[in-house]
Amino acid sequence: MLDRLPVARGKIGWVQIGLLGPFEVRTDDGVLAEVPGARLRGLLIALALEPGHVVPRATLVDWIWGERPPSDAANALQRLASRLRKALPSGLIEGQPGGYRLAVAPDAVDALRFERLLAQARQEEGTARVRLLREALALWRGAAMLDVALEDSEAFGAAVTRLEGLRLAAMEDRFEAEVGLGQGVAVIAELTDAVAAHPLRERLAAALMRALVAAGRNAEALLTYERTREALADALGADPSPELSALHVALLRGELGRRDENRKTNVRAELTSFVGRDDDVAAVRELITEHRLTTLVGPGGSGKTRLATETARTLIGDLPDGVWLVELAAIGAVKGEGEGGGDVAQATVAGLGLRDALLGAAPSADVTDGLIAAIREREALLILDNCEHVIEAAAKFADRVLGECRRLRILATSREPLGITGEALWLVEPLALPEGDASPGEIESSPAVQLLRDRAGAVRKDLAVPNQLDGRALAAMVRVCRALDGMPLAIELAAARLRTMAIDQLANRLDDRFRLLTGGSRTALPRHKTLRAVVDWSWELLTDAERMVLRRFSVFSGGASLEAAERVCAASAFEPGAVEPGAVEPEAVEPEQVLELLTALAEKSLLVA
Repeated sequence: MLDRLPVARGKIGWVQIGLLGPFEVRTDDGVLAEVPGARLRGLLIALALEPGHVVPRATLVDWIWGERPPSDAANALQRLASRLRKALPSGLIEGQPGGYRLAVAPDAVDALRFERLLAQARQEEGTARVRLLREALALWRGAAMLDVALEDSEAFGAAVTRLEGLRLAAMEDRFEAEVGLGQGVAVIAELTDAVAAHPLRERLAAALMRALVAAGRNAEALLTYERTREALADALGADPSPELSALHVALLRGELGRRDENRKTNVRAELTSFVGRDDDVAAVRELITEHRLTTLVGPGGSGKTRLATETARTLIGDLPDGVWLVELAAIGAVKGEGEGGGDVAQATVAGLGLRDALLGAAPSADVTDGLIAAIREREALLILDNCEHVIEAAAKFADRVLGECRRLRILATSREPLGITGEALWLVEPLALPEGDASPGEIESSPAVQLLRDRAGAVRKDLAVPNQLDGRALAAMVRVCRALDGMPLAIELAAARLRTMAIDQLANRLDDRFRLLTGGSRTALPRHKTLRAVVDWSWELLTDAERMVLRRFSVFSGGASLEAAERVCAASAFEPGAVEPGAVEPEAVEPEQVLELLTALAEKSLLVA
């Protein structure tokens, strides 16, 4: 936004008048004209909503002063018009018999341009309709006439209410159109926010229900209906409309099916909300669009799998042959280079549902060959999940399949990169924590605290009510999130403990977090059921030399220079404590080897360079 500057005088020029947000008048040389005072702005708004037409003086007096006009209203209006002429380029305000006229085109007023685009959109169908609605809604910069206060003017209030109503209707039109085009999954987050902001708008609720069903999240669609029904009953004492009720019945009967393209996936519906990663989803989606191999890297429990599946859901409508999750966690760790490729291929065959199709192959046939033959021309996305323990096999498999299936893309999750040329990497970092001087509102909106509150609310209803926590409870939540470094899995394990503990008790006991955080989901992978199991999994994948260097590096609580690390981490194979009991003794770690080993630990998400 440009700084407010005095407008150039003495020339006729065009202006752009902004009513959809903070009031502003921009002249043809790009400066913002000063139009001070609510009544002066009110006069310009009244004329701007009828550009090119004479607005009667009585209408203008009613608009500006409402039921409390001054005794000399005609003279007061004339003085306002004179001041307005001085504030704007000459020739724009014209005095006419019976009133005044603003000499601008309708498109010079953003509110009228919005209405024109909205009317055009309602005459179109499909993508053209969505494009026009998006263009219209993009004109809004905030609430209509946000900083104009004409408290006595019913006409002004009615104009604001009308514009806000049109804005909501345009939002509803846009969401309905996008859901109808099969793009519902991509707008679930926006729709969720819109329904929360306008809980009585049934068209928004219906659009969200349809989008959730398209994503396979039927339970959440039913919950959306129940919340809308309760909101209508509480606020209006009314039942949902016949249209929304019919949608609910269709959902209960299973008649509200997924679109065909959304059947082309095995990505499961989640039971919990997705918190704090909207920007990551957008960034990873862009990487997948631009690169054929993208790997999400990060430490255990950082949320790599969830980010991958949430991003993949937004791409289902863009990929004719769908999105497929290949779970590699069940494959045994591969120690030998080149081993396990068949296991990765078998897991992919199972994930794609091709096992029956490939049953007729000769027993000696290579599984990867059969898989490539089956998917060679498919335009799809494979999610290779949990690659770290089969990293060599997964890398070779991905390289070969991408080389022969030119329309295929792969999104991998791993604690270290696959290390293939052309691989794009995205570091999945812990959730952001509130700043030390954050306000209560900023604390509640920080992603780490949001996740803790969301998961805690499932087991403790007193922690689920927005904006109802006292300062002590918020401070305890911040302590928990900081103690757990914003790691999503650790926060979820902590939230599960709140079934039997108060939030301040939990915060006070996190010094013994490995003993405390043991209540993971029964259906989770074994290494995700406790915090210790997460750490143990990463430790078991290290070589003896890497373990030795990591153990020694741990004395540096705040990091260290390379020179200091080389002095401390270099070790003789025979010095006490260098090797775990029962382990094969490694060769000595020389100082010149420390850099390579530290690099390996950083790539495995155990150190931060």
